[in-house]
Amino acid sequence: MSVKIGLVGLGRMGRAIYARLSENGCEVTAWDRDAAAMKAAAERQFRLADNPRAVAAAGDVMISTITEDNGVRKVFSGKDGFLSGDVKGKLFIEMSTLQPVTGRELAPLVDAAGARLIEAPVFGTIPHVHQGKLYAMVGGTAENLELARPVLQKLAGKIAHMGPNGAGYAMKLAVNLGLAAFIQATAESLALGTREGLKLEQMLDILGEAPTANGWFAGKKGALKGEPADVTLDLKTLRKDIMSAVAAGARAGTGMPLSSGVLASLSAAVANGWGDKDIGELAKFFREHMGQNFN
Repeated sequence: MSVKIGLVGLGRMGRAIYARLSENGCEVTAWDRDAAAMKAAAERQFRLADNPRAVAAAGDVMISTITEDNGVRKVFSGKDGFLSGDVKGKLFIEMSTLQPVTGRELAPLVDAAGARLIEAPVFGTIPHVHQGKLYAMVGGTAENLELARPVLQKLAGKIAHMGPNGAGYAMKLAVNLGLAAFIQATAESLALGTREGLKLEQMLDILGEAPTANGWFAGKKGALKGEPADVTLDLKTLRKDIMSAVAAGARAGTGMPLSSGVLASLSAAVANGWGDKDIGELAKFFREHMGQNFN
């Protein structure tokens, strides 16, 4: 018997999740607030619903992957949201990258409706989705995680239980903060070196062998050089994530000076129309727009 899945969010990640679950024996019903995303999904013959309430009515397990916190709140609590209908006994797996406080706010609302909620933000690219090799960082009760595990295992090769609701989001922000800081450091390194007359190609070769070298760097050399890149994560979304990290730090009383600096660079890139470009292209933006000419 196929598992009935409700899916809200049909961006790059959501479409890949729909395909992966459908290929692995699940009956998926989906919705997105964006009309263009719905039109594209209809052309792919996705099974679609009119709103999150209808998605929840069609599924036993609901997955949401939304851009930002207020959007997720509306999906759950807004007009025709998940919780506007009868969801007793249903399970929600929230897979967005959000502030920890949002997870702590949603959990009691879902509990009061007689349903269960875990958050399971992930890291990995679209190929990882298709291969079922995402890494899921879960916040929620151990009992609810075990209920969700059969579905999560179709998407994630590794699942880590981080703690109560909010803990999974906190870990995802920590991961993305480290990535953003590395991208910023790399952008500054390349800008400094090229200003001093070093060849970009040679710098990339040496940095690829340096103690800081990693798999992300190896896969993004083209983008770091300034070549057009397939978008795995766009700059405006990373900016949103770092804004969330800074906001979470302020709420918890954690100093975030490095994060604030990274946020300034990402905000400058977005303001200059680079928001839809891949995060690796921040290096090119930095070289071209964040320097001064003294001649």
